[in-house]
Amino acid sequence: MCGRYASFRQAQELADIFEIDVVSPVAESMAPSWNVAPTQAARIVREEAPRGELVRILDAARWGLVPHWAKDEKIGSRLINARSETVTEKPSFRGPVKYSRCVVPMEGYFEWKSEEGRRTKRPFFFYAADGSPLVMAGMTSLWRDELLTFTIATREAGGELAQFHDREPVMLRAEDVPLWLNPMLTDPDEISELLRRPRPEVAFHEVSTMVNTPRNNTPSLVEALAPPLA
Repeated sequence: MCGRYASFRQAQELADIFEIDVVSPVAESMAPSWNVAPTQAARIVREEAPRGELVRILDAARWGLVPHWAKDEKIGSRLINARSETVTEKPSFRGPVKYSRCVVPMEGYFEWKSEEGRRTKRPFFFYAADGSPLVMAGMTSLWRDELLTFTIATREAGGELAQFHDREPVMLRAEDVPLWLNPMLTDPDEISELLRRPRPEVAFHEVSTMVNTPRNNTPSLVEALAPPLA
């Protein structure tokens, strides 16, 4: 599951990491965020082949996919995630996952853990163990030729992540990013196989409940919570 995340690297740093050919003006000017929430704009990476040659773009889109056939853009708030097991079949996602995939770079994402006897869930921050950006498998949709939106694929949680939620975002390894972005890939079976590949190693630590409120947006949100005094 992915319902909140942090994205605070500079556009140029992302452009260097992902070997970007074109940076959109909106993506370049976007402010860092330590608490990206659904329906907010965020950076994505996508590819096009307008003249037969792949062009990789650092772009901006709104989180929450609005299918091109939707009558109202409000549907996007319910489509922030897409189940990888059915993504090639569901009407909202089967077109985007074949023809308009993207990746969503982030420094990490938040998840909350329930505990018996505790009223407030404990928030944790998950990030790549090697310090690189986490790269989520996503897909986009252009609504009424003016609103670009995206969603993040999820799958059954595995390993230590399963103690926090039964779902986890699909995190791509560096070698799988070109395959996921390639617009020439349209075979549903091959797409599904990519979504099942092993994820990179993830680390995590507990953070402050300040992240529970989307309007809170400071670097302290991703800092490890100090252990209680003995």
